[in-house]
Amino acid sequence: MLTRLHVLSLRLYRRLPTWARRRLVRTIAPSFTVGAMCFIEDDDGRLLLVRQLYRNHWGVPGGLLERGEHAADAARREVLEEVGVAVDLVGEAGLVVDPEPQRVDVIYRARLAAGVRASDAGPRSPEIVDARWFGPSELPELQFETAEALAYLQRLDGDRNPAH
Repeated sequence: MLTRLHVLSLRLYRRLPTWARRRLVRTIAPSFTVGAMCFIEDDDGRLLLVRQLYRNHWGVPGGLLERGEHAADAARREVLEEVGVAVDLVGEAGLVVDPEPQRVDVIYRARLAAGVRASDAGPRSPEIVDARWFGPSELPELQFETAEALAYLQRLDGDRNPAH
């Protein structure tokens, strides 16, 4: 009986206009926040980290997407707002989904745009109290989300370079 009811429900759903299907899905599906994070490396392989006024540990530039904004645009916007530099995104975006806080992070690797120097980066937003470059072996204690995203990128690197 449950299978027949399920099939009937799907057939009814298919007949709904697109706007009604979207509204129905958004009503019954869990909602997640979506943010973009940007791991910026300089030519020496150092990573740009930021300290936010409201967090205890270091993170990377990033933040929530604005309504209708593409994740790549959000990543570049957040970097510019937080540390005042333009970046070029490198490679494909990664995703980390954290079901408990219902958060999706779109993760980007980036390099400084042409003509931008590492010394140009610094706090440009009231929420950023410090911005520094760290070598891979000297990373400070990271925010949970940043550590999770970095681990994802490292696993991805391992999959691409099995010899490492």
